[in-house]
Amino acid sequence: MIKKLMLFLAAFIVMMGCAFADVEVNKADQAALDGVKGIGPKLSQTILDERKKGGDFKDWADFEKRVKGVGAKNSAKLSQAGLLVNGQAKPGAPAAAAPAAKSAAPAPAATPVKK
Repeated sequence: MIKKLMLFLAAFIVMMGCAFADVEVNKADQAALDGVKGIGPKLSQTILDERKKGGDFKDWADFEKRVKGVGAKNSAKLSQAGLLVNGQAKPGAPAAAAPAAKSAAPAPAATPVKK
């Protein structure tokens, strides 16, 4: 039973790491593209069709030009969500927000009570 639990926990940890991984638009399949926030089944199929028709995307400008429905604002959001073109995030797009780290500062000491 313990072995099954440990295997489950290990698989869960691996899957959580994959959930936040970047997705390369030139190598991803439909399931990976669907996993990017802002890309649904229709857009992922459009991306795959265009990639098949015209080859790999050279850069973000090429991606925006060839994929109908993706403009500058949408591509910035997709980049922020983890989509990469030739291993690059969109220049000028805000970076994905990292989870807030817990403060390392100690809690303030209680003031002594005078009698």
